[in-house]
Amino acid sequence: MHILTLGLNHETAPIEIRERAAVTADHLEEALHDLIARPGIGEAALLSTCNRTEIYCRQDNQDAGQLKKWISQYHDWPEDDVSKYLYVHPNRDAVRHAYRVAAGLDSMVLGESQILGQMKSAFAIAHKIGTTGKILNRLFQSSFSVAKNIRTNTGVGTSAVSVAYAAVLLARQIFDSLEDQSVMLIGAGETIELVGKHLVEKGVKNILVANRTIERGERLANELNGRAIALDELAEDLPHCDILISSTASTLPLIGKGLVETSLKARKNKPMFMVDLAVPRDIEEQVNELQNVFLYTVDDLNQIIETNLASRREAASEAQEIVESQSDEFMEWLGSLNSVPTIRALRDHVDQLTEVELEKAFRLIAKGENPEVVIEQFAYALGNKIMHRPSKALSDGEDSSLATTVQEIFRLNLPNVDK
Repeated sequence: MHILTLGLNHETAPIEIRERAAVTADHLEEALHDLIARPGIGEAALLSTCNRTEIYCRQDNQDAGQLKKWISQYHDWPEDDVSKYLYVHPNRDAVRHAYRVAAGLDSMVLGESQILGQMKSAFAIAHKIGTTGKILNRLFQSSFSVAKNIRTNTGVGTSAVSVAYAAVLLARQIFDSLEDQSVMLIGAGETIELVGKHLVEKGVKNILVANRTIERGERLANELNGRAIALDELAEDLPHCDILISSTASTLPLIGKGLVETSLKARKNKPMFMVDLAVPRDIEEQVNELQNVFLYTVDDLNQIIETNLASRREAASEAQEIVESQSDEFMEWLGSLNSVPTIRALRDHVDQLTEVELEKAFRLIAKGENPEVVIEQFAYALGNKIMHRPSKALSDGEDSSLATTVQEIFRLNLPNVDK
């Protein structure tokens, strides 16, 4: 019984290869049923994201041939072409890898938390359709537990490592609370969308989205329970905003020093926090000369991110220690399962011998034999029968390791023999 992981990720394959290897959500169940039908594969789960596609399985052996053949045939892809992008992790390495993935230690952005949710979804689908069993169920549940342990007890996921999140955390440092602040987001692209989601998570309720295309701005505003305006309405609404975060594709600044100066007067110099995530800049550099304005650019945030990444990398070594110790525990559990059939057979063998000798003892007692003598004979006979095969194997065997194993099992203290 072996655990095996085969896959490719952002480190082993470029994006066009990852796209080709991906298994979309609507084809996941079909792919899993196809996998589990392969010879020797007892359990299977599939994790497929933009940065990785991985198969986790329980196999009769640790040969990855069936998995390579499956990914080749499923994607109509020559095996030699795809193999060079693949990695294979058997047994303990597979367990360690699963733990690292769940904790974000194997992600493109060290410590990111999104992968844990994706892993939970992948497991939930496989478990629902019955392609996982005792082994993978235990592997995934323990992976989630290890990830929680690492996030609770290390600093791997605590600091901001994206400009969107860094911008929000920086705002949180400027203001005692974000819940009562009015926020203007300029733009409606992916970065601003992430900023908006982080703001909502921090409790911000008053969000204004300003965008060149009002329809797109309204779509984002609806997601954030906010309000949308056109860019030409900036001057009217800017004085009411405590926080402004901008990220557009404009080639010229949208916010000039004069506009901000006018807004500050209307606000009676109440401070404004501004973050310009755009390149080229959306906010004129001269705005930073104004009092009561806190202006940060993407370069400022990148410095914060690099510092935070260094902190995460330091915490990752501590997290790895957790991964290693928990991997050992899982492998001990897995090893114990391999011994179960032998233990059961051994118990059955001893039970059979005991039953035979008990029947003899009961017959003798029924005939009027002395019970003490019968019990003594029963114990002696049973002991001899139990010891017969092991003693013969030890006497006939030339392998000294067998004797050592018996000594360890029964914790035998051998007498000193003078030479």
